[in-house]
This record gives sequence, C-alpha cells and structure tokens, in this order.
Amino acid sequence: MPMTYNLANQIANATLRNQSYTSPANVYAALYSVAPTVSTSGTELTGNGYSRTSVTFSNPANGAVSSNVATTFGPATGNNWPTVVAFSIVDSSTAGNIMYYKGISGRNIKIGDSFTIDSGNLTIAIS
Repeated sequence: MPMTYNLANQIANATLRNQSYTSPANVYAALYSVAPTVSTSGTELTGNGYSRTSVTFSNPANGAVSSNVATTFGPATGNNWPTVVAFSIVDSSTAGNIMYYKGISGRNIKIGDSFTIDSGNLTIAIS
C-alpha cells in the first residue's frame, strides 16, 4: 500500500533529521467513495451505519505487516452506501491523517450488508 506524503515526511524527519515522531496509539481503516492519493484525502463514507474500524497488525517480517483480525464495517443502515472504491489506514477514529491507502474494485454495500477485509488480507509493505 502506498503511504501518503504526510507520513513519508514524518518518517524521513524522524530517521534522517533527528526529529521526534509519535506513533498513534491505535490505527483505523476507513472506506472511500472517491479514492485518496499520496497528497489528497479523497471522500470518506459517512453515516448510515458507517464508521472507521480499529485495525491491529502482526509483528513485521521482511518489512511487511498484515492485519491479524478481520476488519468489518457496517452493516449499512438507512440507505445503501456509496460505491466503495478505496480504503486507507488512518491515525485517528475521526478526522486525523491518512497514513496508507489503496484503491479497490468498486463494491456496492446495500442496507443490511457489511464490508469485511479478512484477517491477513490487509498487508502493508515498507520498501
């Protein structure tokens, strides 16, 4: 998954310029109807049973980590969700900063349906 310029700048400052970086206590997955990019925030879903979901990761191996529990959003309530075209890892349960992001094939989530990323299927590799 690509990282945003914001995170890349923080890592560069921490590792190469001796500036402090405080890791977030928790990280969350978020879903988007317009994909974020390296420098833009995209359009995150809101309402109708949607909220960011806490994610935990395995210990790194060869520069990569994978989610170690299923990450489930929903179910959708009230109205269908807009087509989901991307997800990200963010540093806060609301607002905050996108750290990593990835586009996906459009997924339609109808009332009563959930969106799940199975354990181990969310992998971030630092290279």
